[in-house]
Amino acid sequence: MGQPAERESGERTAEEAARFELPPGQRLQKGWPVTHYGPVPRFRPERWEFRVFGATADGGTHCWNHEEFTSLPYHSVVADLHCVTKFSMLGAEWGGIPARTLLELAPPAPGVTHVMAWAEYGYSANLRLADFSSEQALFATHKDGELLTAEHGFPLRLILPHLYAWKGPKWVRGVEYMTADRRGFWEERGYHNVGDPWREQRYSYQEEPGDGPEL
Repeated sequence: MGQPAERESGERTAEEAARFELPPGQRLQKGWPVTHYGPVPRFRPERWEFRVFGATADGGTHCWNHEEFTSLPYHSVVADLHCVTKFSMLGAEWGGIPARTLLELAPPAPGVTHVMAWAEYGYSANLRLADFSSEQALFATHKDGELLTAEHGFPLRLILPHLYAWKGPKWVRGVEYMTADRRGFWEERGYHNVGDPWREQRYSYQEEPGDGPEL
């Protein structure tokens, strides 16, 4: 048998390629660890409702029950997930309803600059409107063609691949449009107000002027 061919200059193994794509301080994760604060909520479809409220263009609250929400146009994106606990999953396929769909169906008022994503038990995560309106921002119902499990956020979790995963709550139930920034659950407890993994924005002590409201 012949000798293995030498790699051409600049060619990387899969492991090297994965490391190349990781944000600073992250490690490649095989599998999907379960991480969350508090218990896993019980899903009751007859009681489930998704709301868009706050500074909407028409001043009203927009609501969908579970059947209505999951009947909205389905879209899929292939994107990474970066957890602030330093693991990253690369190249997952997420399926669900784009955040841009909600912005079209329930437009924000002209002065809206931020949104608050609300989830079960009052959990919240604040986002800049520009982050929420990203092409890859998705209210996911599926991962890799399979329904999300309860532990991973079924029936709905927000996916924001360009931010740390805590910015995309599991069991999300609504979005509040805001005309000024306001810190969410973890942001009030010492996490960075923006949460960009490529800039390694993990903690509030790393914040620079303009990154968020005072603690």
